[in-house]
Amino acid sequence: MTRAEKAARIQAILDQLYPDVPIPLAHRDPFTLLVAVVLSAQCTDARVNLVTPRLFACAPTAAAMAKLPQRQILSLIRSCGLAPAKSKALKALSRILVERHGGVVPSDMAALEELPGVGHKTASVVLSQAFGQQAFPVDTHIHRVAARWGLSDGSSVARTERDLKRIFPPDTWNKLHLQIIYFGRQYCPARGHQLSQCPICSWAASKTRLTRPARPRRRSRRAGVAPALRRARRRARRRPGGPCS
Repeated sequence: MTRAEKAARIQAILDQLYPDVPIPLAHRDPFTLLVAVVLSAQCTDARVNLVTPRLFACAPTAAAMAKLPQRQILSLIRSCGLAPAKSKALKALSRILVERHGGVVPSDMAALEELPGVGHKTASVVLSQAFGQQAFPVDTHIHRVAARWGLSDGSSVARTERDLKRIFPPDTWNKLHLQIIYFGRQYCPARGHQLSQCPICSWAASKTRLTRPARPRRRSRRAGVAPALRRARRRARRRPGGPCS
């Protein structure tokens, strides 16, 4: 089976499993999406969606975010991973948006990648999901499953992005990258994955991968995320004062 034939079959399966793919990060406009994507590094989407309502109540625009003291931004996003660095990046990128772009998120890759805390993947997500431009953001899920499916050699994220863009038509990229993310989370975990039972890996993976013993699952540091989210929600309900207090 050629890569093109394999890609067509994979896309048909993904279309059947995920005919509609909502954007997992809650947002209202390009700025709030940009902030949410920055926060999502080393953090679950569920955690980000818990944090952003209070943050956006205080700073719904780049101008408002730029005026917030960094310590206040930090206090609002503290439960996200890498919060100190993210609070610094959010304030700095908001200030640049105000000073150089009239408070508006730019819709080109080069300008986005110049913003603090914004790398190629984050810029690609914003271009794809906020502006509808053809982009193929590659996260850890996509990088992992593309190698398992034999669509890329897994040598680097940049190589995976190039290979996937070469295989799939550009008008499918925006939907497809979300479909692969959802599939990776639901069917294709990094550890403890039984390839022979996977709707795609069972036929797309190489014989070597199929016969290789699955790495046992290990208890993740995120295993306590659900209880932590419940505790955070309870604290938020008990917290006095307004959203920015």
